[in-house]
Amino acid sequence: MENQKDKLPRCADCTIEKTICRNEDGQGPGYCPTLNMSGAVENAIEEYKRPDIHQFALNATIQEGECYVNRGKDNPHVQYAVKPGFQETIELAHKMGYKRLGLAFCGGLRHEAKIVSDILKEQGFEVASVMCKVGRTSKEYLGVKEEQKCNPGRYESMCSPIAQAKVLNEAKTDFNILLGLCVGHDSLMMRYSEALCTVLVAKDRVTGHNPLAAIQLYRSYYKKLKEEKFRKGGAVQVSVKENG
Repeated sequence: MENQKDKLPRCADCTIEKTICRNEDGQGPGYCPTLNMSGAVENAIEEYKRPDIHQFALNATIQEGECYVNRGKDNPHVQYAVKPGFQETIELAHKMGYKRLGLAFCGGLRHEAKIVSDILKEQGFEVASVMCKVGRTSKEYLGVKEEQKCNPGRYESMCSPIAQAKVLNEAKTDFNILLGLCVGHDSLMMRYSEALCTVLVAKDRVTGHNPLAAIQLYRSYYKKLKEEKFRKGGAVQVSVKENG
């Protein structure tokens, strides 16, 4: 019996320069999903035939190309991007004809959320925004213990991404933007949202909400990403000893 692990898709491990997924005469390793998982690919192609999905996928792909300047004139291997992600989000929403946008944000980014909301309004959209603590549901409802809170000994409302999704569903938003929701909370928000979602800001309390910074420094300041085994994590205690 063939080892199923050998067929597990591992595109991140591929070292082939001329790949089959980009070139008709390209090649792929033994674990290449383009070669081994044609059924999944064919099913995906069928989904793109749905009118609503086709229109969204078409405009998203057009948006991708519009991010580069002087297309067809410059060296294709030295393309210059000219549009930040927020601008792309705005343009894609206009391409789709969306009128009412949803903004699901983390309370720690409420000031940034106001800026984002104001800009979206200036760009011609109606904005329905909802913070993560909506509903004021106690963390105890989930079974969180006192020592597991951010501030033990105090009342804390839990982040309720399902409530955020339900609120925006009721507001009948056309498209929802996620701004700095916690890891896992973003997953629930997208699971329960009736409208399609996009992530404008990914939560990272250490790097100014730029998770890629730690990945780019994994050989130096963030060696622990590979050298330590985090497993399920846990509370961290820090003490500072003054010099002198």
